[in-house]
Amino acid sequence: MKHTLSVLVENKFGVLARVAGMFSGRGFNIDTLNVAPTQNPEISRITATVHGDESHLDQAIKQLNKLVNVIDIKDFKTGQFVARELLMVKVNANSETRSEILQICDIFRAKIIDASPTSVIVEVTGNEGKIKAFYELIEPFGINDLARTGNLALERRMFS
Repeated sequence: MKHTLSVLVENKFGVLARVAGMFSGRGFNIDTLNVAPTQNPEISRITATVHGDESHLDQAIKQLNKLVNVIDIKDFKTGQFVARELLMVKVNANSETRSEILQICDIFRAKIIDASPTSVIVEVTGNEGKIKAFYELIEPFGINDLARTGNLALERRMFS
């Protein structure tokens, strides 16, 4: 089962290595991992997407809570969070294919952020499904390079 975790940690040297090491030590493969400071520069948010069963994940969360620099952990359930990812892709583009690439970009609200006579670099943000669909349409033009952030996630405000 896929899980999206948000882990608030003190922004200190070695914390990411300890958190990642704890997951690998428990047999979890980290599908995506993002780390960045929050609005408080002394605190960072680690967003990790992992696969594993509930009982193993519960044990991993208990172990994470024991780490000194961990402040808070949330295991987001479906519908409780909003997630987005960024894809930057360098695509072959010549005078014959450029207009078709632009049309695909328009459909997905993607932006061309750099252009040369032989290629364009495109950025697109969205959920995992949107990123996958965009990639499948743009791939036949020829991908020179790509970078992907993986999920960033924040909890939805829940009304009671």
